[in-house]
Formats: sequence, structure tokens, C-alpha cells
Amino acid sequence: MMLSANNAWRERNPRPTMNFIQKNWKGILVCLVMAVPCWLLGQRFPIVGGPVFGILAGMIVTLLWHDKTAAQPGISFVSKKVLQYAVILLGFGMNLSVIWQTGKQSLPIILVTITTSLVVSWLLHKLMHIPGKISTLVGVGSSICGGSAVAATASVIDADDEEVAQAISVIFFFNMLAAIFFPALGALLGFSTTNGEAFGIFAGTAINDTSSVTAAASTWDSLYGLGSQTLDKAVTVKLTRTLAIIPTVLVFAAISVHLKKKAAAQSGDHGVKVNMKSVFPWFILGFLAMSILCSVGVIPAGLATTLKSISKFLMVAALAAIGLNTNFAALCKSGAKPMFHGFIISLLVVLVAIAVEYVLGIAPSGTLI
Repeated sequence: MMLSANNAWRERNPRPTMNFIQKNWKGILVCLVMAVPCWLLGQRFPIVGGPVFGILAGMIVTLLWHDKTAAQPGISFVSKKVLQYAVILLGFGMNLSVIWQTGKQSLPIILVTITTSLVVSWLLHKLMHIPGKISTLVGVGSSICGGSAVAATASVIDADDEEVAQAISVIFFFNMLAAIFFPALGALLGFSTTNGEAFGIFAGTAINDTSSVTAAASTWDSLYGLGSQTLDKAVTVKLTRTLAIIPTVLVFAAISVHLKKKAAAQSGDHGVKVNMKSVFPWFILGFLAMSILCSVGVIPAGLATTLKSISKFLMVAALAAIGLNTNFAALCKSGAKPMFHGFIISLLVVLVAIAVEYVLGIAPSGTLI
């Protein structure tokens, strides 16, 4: 009887792996091929970063590629699933014990900036009638860790690729400005030039993307001959912020369940079952598991570094796929309000970070506050 059941299943589902490959290989290959030059350009121009090159390349290619029917299943797979795999592998860059020991000083700043960003994003959504999902993604990305936070949150709130593209475009634009102007701002505010700790905390809490944090902190080190003091502190603080992905995504998952239940009740469709299991971001457990494995030393340092690099490459491929699914004309048409939203949030994160650092005695007494 068991053999008969297995044979029947095989007849209904012939070679599922081969079917998956046949259905998706074209789109996956396109995204991976596009990711290679974008990744290399990101290494050459870290202020911009591979993810930005990826999404721009996707938006340009889709203007010229009018019939993506054969490749669309694979493109969609990369933009959704591969994006989640990239977040999981990001956990290999998290050594929880090191982060806690050196990053706990920045926790009050991180908590206040994230809370401010999310609350103000909600207010701007209400006041300016900015689409709720875009507003959420900009708020999360601006206060936590840029593209990674957007990727993790998007799957929970059911944001489409155009909404993701809109949010990431806004976030990375202000990231580039931060990488360029933060060293000058730090000097204007009077941060110590003999020790990189204060500016490192400032850069790590107020700039959301790792590449831009690295660029600003490295510039500060170079300007004042501090070796890698600022960079080490800034990256550790940045990694501490990255861990905020976990509670943030879980909160939005709970909110998503509540909203879906409310919508089902209002529509009178009592046959629709909505529960936490249906929207729970399981990939976040993978991210946490990888972080724990890396922290307890199960994963060798060299392998962890390689897997983290693979994570970044997959992120570039996923954003190239998102670019391919983006309507560039519609993006430009709706871009003014999200861009203003991003400006307000980015400015607030900087101001709040300075204010909390001043209260904590980290920022110098001669700041502009």
C-alpha cells in the first residue's frame, strides 16, 4: 500500500527538482550574471555599494527587455526567496558575544533612533498620505541596517518589488550623502580627533548601510591618523543595530496578522484563517541560528567570512531581480513624497543620535546642540 502511494505521488509530481530548474533557471541565471559586474563595481565604489548598482542595473535592463515571460519565474524566485537566503547568511557576520561586549554602550542610542524613526514614519504616512508599506520600509531601513532590514521586513508586510525598490532607492541616496559629508559634520560638531570612539559610535548609529558606515569611519581614521580605531567601533555598533532586525520583523509580523484578521472580519469572510504561523518570518530564525553558530565558534572564522560575502553577493542578485520587476516610470512619478520622507527620517536619526550621545556624555560638550 505504501509503495502504491509513493508511486502515485511520483506520477503526480514527476522530478520536482528538475521541474524547478526548468521553470526558474533562465531568470536565476540572468540575475546572477547581472550581479557579478554590480558586485565588482560595489567593491570599486563602496560609497555606492553593490546593492545600488544591482537595482539600477535591473531597472535599466527592464526598460530594454520587453518580454521577460520565460525568465519571470526565476526573477521572482530571486527577488523573494534568494533575498531571504541572503538575510539568513548575514547571520554569519554576527558574533553576539563580541557585539555585546563592545556595542552595548550604543544600545540606548540605537533604541531611541529606531523608535523615533518608526513613529515619525507612521506620522508621515498619515499626514502626507505616503503608502503605508513604503513608509514602513523607509523607516525600518533608515534606522536599522538599510537594504537588509528592508529585505527582511518586506516579506512580512507583503510589500511588492516596486515598493521595495522605492524604499531602497531613497535609503541608499541618503546613505551616499552620509558617507561623503559625515566626516566634515563630525569635525564641525567637535568630535575627538585623537580617539575614534565617539565618531565611530556616531557613524555606526546614524548611518544605516554598512558600506557607508565603513566609508565614513575609514575617512575619519585616514584624516586623523587613527589606524582603524574609528572603523572598528563603527562596524561593531552597526552590527549591534543589525540585530534589531529580529524584534522589529517579529513585531511587524504580529501587526500583519492583526490587520489581516481585521480585514477578514470587515469583509465578512469568516472562512479566511489568519494566524501567526502563516506570516511568521521563518528566515529570521535562520539568521538567529547562524548568528549563534558563529558566536559559539562552531563555524571557523574563514568560512564565516566567506559565507558573509556570499550573503552580500546574493543580496546584490536579489536587488537586481527587484530592479527587473520595477516600473521605472511609475517609480519616478511617485518618488517625491518618499524622497522627502527619507530626508526627514535621515535628518531625525542624525539629530537624535547626536542628542542621545550628548546626554550620555559621548558627544563632546562643544557640539552644535
